[in-house]
Amino acid sequence: MRSFDSLTEREVLALAISLEEEDARIYDAFAEGLREQYPAQAEKFCRIRQEEEHHAERLRALYHERFGAHVTLIRRDDVRGFIKRRSIWLTRPLALKAVRKAAASMETETERFYEASARRAQDPAIRKLLNDLALEEQGHVRTAEQLGQAALTDDELASEKRRFALQVVQPGLAGLMDGSVSTLAPIFAAAFATHSSKPALLVGLAASLGAGISMGFAEALSDDGTLTGRGHPWMRGAVCGSMTAAGGLGHTLPFLVNDLHTAVGIALAVVCVELGVISWIRHRYMDTPLTSALLQVGLGGALVFLVGILIGKS
Repeated sequence: MRSFDSLTEREVLALAISLEEEDARIYDAFAEGLREQYPAQAEKFCRIRQEEEHHAERLRALYHERFGAHVTLIRRDDVRGFIKRRSIWLTRPLALKAVRKAAASMETETERFYEASARRAQDPAIRKLLNDLALEEQGHVRTAEQLGQAALTDDELASEKRRFALQVVQPGLAGLMDGSVSTLAPIFAAAFATHSSKPALLVGLAASLGAGISMGFAEALSDDGTLTGRGHPWMRGAVCGSMTAAGGLGHTLPFLVNDLHTAVGIALAVVCVELGVISWIRHRYMDTPLTSALLQVGLGGALVFLVGILIGKS
């Protein structure tokens, strides 16, 4: 691997051509990955790709004029100092926020490369072109930043809402329901069987954390998101697992109180809040009527709670 300062002007131009060609291909991948859900945003990335291709053509023309037809193959990985890029363009479906952030990072890095290269250039024509491209890349940085602020069309907003529901709400809701409901029976069974807060606390911690790990892996291994559009499996797993643990820990932590009756009262209040939150999420994102959601979730929670009491008192 070479240091940037060791590159000759010929190698700098060759590297610049490689950078512009790579960025053009990445923007093309961005546009293709966004086209189905965000067509207006995809068109903006197509225009940036065309500008990057034009940059490469100008660099190539000057290279041929100065150094001949053969362009030395030198890539960003051959030179120290470049940021290692995450291959988010290989993920489907693409997350719009991640793409916008990646575009801004790419353009900022390229602008700095041209500025540093222009300062070292001895050939006036090469220095002028590099300075011109640095100014144009400044415009690309502003464009990328504006992409992050651009309003989505109605269709894109609807698509964004569906994506959020599929990739965040659904796994999070499944975890919250499992953690809030399934841990009720063992926690309250331990509390009523031992008439002590500490066993209930230990059982609750074990059940909540164990369920969180189990649900997280189950969600992550369920599918890779390619066909379902449910996003990266490990991100879904992290959301599902953390919400499962949170759902169980919510009514476990009250048993830190030594007085059992007080701890049970606080835990029951927390359970009511948890079931209310679950019902609201089902109503808000799953279009379930609020009354129906309250009845379904409340009935399930009540049945599991009664099972815990009956087993604990048996």
